[in-house]
Amino acid sequence: MRRYLRADLDEDAARARLAERLADRERLLLDVLRRGVYARPASPYRALLLHAGIEEDDAAALVLEHGVEGALRRLLEAGIVVRAEELKGRRPIVRPGLELPVRPEDFDNPLVVSGYRGSSSGATGAPVRSVMSFDDLALDVAHHLLWIDAFGVRGRPVVLWRAVPPSRAGLRNALRVRRAPLVLDSWFTPTPTTFRRLELADWVALRAAWVAAFAYGQRLPWPRYVPVDRPEVVARRLARLVQEGRPAVLDATAASCVRVCRAAAELRLDLDGTLVRTGGEPLTEGKLAAIERVGARACCHYSMAELGRSGVGCAAPTAIDDVHLLTDRVAVIPEERGHEHPVLLLTSLAATPKLLFNADVGDTGVLEERDCGCALGEAGLRLHLHTIRSPAKLTSEGTNLLADDVLTLVERVLPGRFGGGPTDYQLVEDEHGGLPRVTVLVSPRVGAVAENEVVEAVLAVVGAGPAWRAMTADLWRAGSTLVVERREPDSSRDGKVPALVVTRR
Repeated sequence: MRRYLRADLDEDAARARLAERLADRERLLLDVLRRGVYARPASPYRALLLHAGIEEDDAAALVLEHGVEGALRRLLEAGIVVRAEELKGRRPIVRPGLELPVRPEDFDNPLVVSGYRGSSSGATGAPVRSVMSFDDLALDVAHHLLWIDAFGVRGRPVVLWRAVPPSRAGLRNALRVRRAPLVLDSWFTPTPTTFRRLELADWVALRAAWVAAFAYGQRLPWPRYVPVDRPEVVARRLARLVQEGRPAVLDATAASCVRVCRAAAELRLDLDGTLVRTGGEPLTEGKLAAIERVGARACCHYSMAELGRSGVGCAAPTAIDDVHLLTDRVAVIPEERGHEHPVLLLTSLAATPKLLFNADVGDTGVLEERDCGCALGEAGLRLHLHTIRSPAKLTSEGTNLLADDVLTLVERVLPGRFGGGPTDYQLVEDEHGGLPRVTVLVSPRVGAVAENEVVEAVLAVVGAGPAWRAMTADLWRAGSTLVVERREPDSSRDGKVPALVVTRR
């Protein structure tokens, strides 16, 4: 923390470092292979590579001959890929002649030497905690500076509505803003900051960060608890800044941004000139309409617990969720797997929280290389990603529920509690007025059930365990994200009844 707050993050030096890393991507990948994979006997990637007969010299030769993405494609053809359930430790890695039990911590990045160990937003299963590296955060400032210039928000106030630890998003974004030419006006949190609601390590970490920032001249506003059903508090603060001639940047999950803008519309508050920076879930047409209705403009980034920020919003987009991929810290190749758009396979090139190597995190999207003319493209970040979706997982309120988790709910938990069978229940994710909604479909064959009991049964599974899981359930409960509908679950053309249907666009 001290190193980060006292580091020289001069803009010219930051841009020069970015240019150097973009020109040196092959060496970065070779370093990941050498120190992060082959030097670790317990690495699942090492086991996969050696099982395929690929020694370190063989992998290095592929990189030197075919470049970063070319080498990763050839390794994919050799079977070197890790799926989302394997990455989360939910399933062993099983390949012909190989069965390898894995845990989430097996994918921790050994290149991270220190940092804050926070939680992902995954909603079920064993808690997945990963390190937020302050060295990686310093690298991230270079991308943030370019984004500030591209969108013309230098010197503007920033209003955060992001969760406190165990979530890493709020703390990371607050610390990023403090080292950029922006003013951190206020930090609202949808989760309480009291010791009673936080685990000891997270409670201490929040206070330690606040004290350290104050000691080194980068004072952080103390997070103020504003639950998700009180968006008018945030809306009024944004409107006040507009009145003062200082329209702000709102940084929150996409659903929270929509709630703020809808509250502003109901109260007839002017948010003209406000830039709404969304994250945590896709920016869709419905969300964009709600934001623009109050005079604000929208931008989204692409982030995930395993990698941190991986894409930064484009100021000259071809789609509403167009981002510049941060190719100095992550490599991406597409894989056709029967979805509407290719699956994204991600590889770490920096000290990211998890070390990913041709890893499938459940996201799909469209990759496009082009010159857009904004500051990010001019700096060499020419690979764009848009139409980002997560068809194999539920991503409401900035939290994730993997398909396996939904399957457990639909096939075991709900039938065991209320009767019926696996095809009598289904979770459907869509949007209503730009806000996320998760509908639990219950077949009429099940008979009489109390809808509130179905909701609470789902939330009990989501919130069981440590504090960060209870935080997720609280967000869903406060946001009225879950509803119950009595009708037959949807079936596919071949008659199958999937446990999860994602209809959000």
